[in-house]
Amino acid sequence: MHQEVPSLHTAAYLLASSAFLSQLLAIVREALFAHTFGASHVTDLYSAAFRIPDLIFVAVASLVSISVLVPFLVARIGEGKEALRQVINSVFTAFALAIVVASVAMFFLLPYVLPVLFGGFTQATAESNLLTLSRVMLLSPILLGLSTLLGSITQAYRKFFLVAVAPLLYNLGIIMGVWLFYPIFGIAGLAYGVVLGAFLHMAIQLPFVIKHGLVPRFGHIDLTVLGQVLSLSLPRTIALSAHHITILILIALATRSTEGAAAVFTYAYTLQSVPLSIIGVSYSVAAFPTLAKLVSQGEQAAFLNQMVAAVRHIVFWSLPAMVLFIVLRAQIVRTIFGSGAFDWADTRLTAAALALFMLSIIAQSLMLLFVRGYYAAGETRKPLVISLIALVTTVVSTMALVHLFTTNLTFRFFVEVLLRVTDIPGTDVLMLPLSFSLGMLLATTLLWWTFQHDFTTFFSRVSTLLFHGFGASVIIGVVSYGLLQLLDDVFNLETRIGIFSQGALAGLGGILAGIIILKLLNNHELHEVWLSLHQKFWNTRTIAAEQGEL
Repeated sequence: MHQEVPSLHTAAYLLASSAFLSQLLAIVREALFAHTFGASHVTDLYSAAFRIPDLIFVAVASLVSISVLVPFLVARIGEGKEALRQVINSVFTAFALAIVVASVAMFFLLPYVLPVLFGGFTQATAESNLLTLSRVMLLSPILLGLSTLLGSITQAYRKFFLVAVAPLLYNLGIIMGVWLFYPIFGIAGLAYGVVLGAFLHMAIQLPFVIKHGLVPRFGHIDLTVLGQVLSLSLPRTIALSAHHITILILIALATRSTEGAAAVFTYAYTLQSVPLSIIGVSYSVAAFPTLAKLVSQGEQAAFLNQMVAAVRHIVFWSLPAMVLFIVLRAQIVRTIFGSGAFDWADTRLTAAALALFMLSIIAQSLMLLFVRGYYAAGETRKPLVISLIALVTTVVSTMALVHLFTTNLTFRFFVEVLLRVTDIPGTDVLMLPLSFSLGMLLATTLLWWTFQHDFTTFFSRVSTLLFHGFGASVIIGVVSYGLLQLLDDVFNLETRIGIFSQGALAGLGGILAGIIILKLLNNHELHEVWLSLHQKFWNTRTIAAEQGEL
């Protein structure tokens, strides 16, 4: 399907570069929100309004996802354009009916659904604004779903650039909503920005599809083709929906806490998504085509080698990222969000939430890889069951932890002192990222155990790296923390540039110390990274990641 690349790591670094640019623009988007609104009821409303349209997008649009449709389309390209059109029209007809029916039905159900989910918004104005935002945003899953279908076509023809640029345009639309539409239309302007971004996400792919005469049209639904697509996509869709239902429940609970709690949760979740996208998504997406190919050829040993290599490098990158984000959490949050309406209390609470999210960053990254590994092997039941277990665990632990936090002063004091938020209201929101991390840790532990059961030599081949990575990460954390203390009096920490300089130098010092330790240990992954960076990975062509949420 795609041109061969020099190695897994070369492909992953290329994807990581693309993911970094996309995440950078997402951070700019969130920074603009933080500057304009801070952690306030407006951001709470915006975060809550996203959830229902986002769930519809995941539940319906993932049925026509790139990873599912591209193999069908590539097969039909060889049979001629008419055969390709029939598949496209059949899938489009079924998808369009499903997404439009779901969105229209939810349009009328929202006045009854929203009060149940987000009962924390008790004021009539807030409820009215939440309803307006949610209803306008219901256009976005339709547009992004169509864009996903078009993206499958463009990728089938190897036009990866179009799919790679689409998320950037989506974020630009949302930025326009804050910067341009909000002053004109008020809070509804934020939703208009989301719809504009979704339209741009779709529109950039239209010229190519029109040029090749492949614009989807309503037509006869081929039940055979549709059945094949659904058999592959349904387990994946349910697993994705479980994750998004988890986020929906957590944000719903946040809206019942103090004002700004949902905003704090969302800001921290966005920040933790940066290393997740750059490391976890990049390696799992880069590995998937090769894993699927090896399975189809019956090369089980080579399949295991590819999985081991991906796991080792995910752990290699994720462990230091976890430590650095936890140690430098205040500097990261203050540098990105620390202006305008986002005050010091917002910074400290968001930084604490970020630290709790980062506890599971390795687990989240590995979970993405294990799930794709099982999908490549044709096994969809195990990831689905474990995803549902993670959902239940997260919800149950959230209820238990919130109750413990509000009733047990000793536990509350311990958490607040540990995360340095003793004098800030609304600290109960920290139980949400903590429970999320617990759910992810359990799910990944189960996936790891299951994979070890299926491939008995798996753990022994990654155990050395765990020792190297843990040791180097401890050194990175200690050195970075020590440098933070030394640089306290060097920079003016009342300014953003001073906070950035302190954090950047402390982080770089810690990374340098970690590299020295790994070099002394003759670490294999460090050597492979050095070789891959000398292969000009930016010239590599590989598959692009797809839109995973609104």
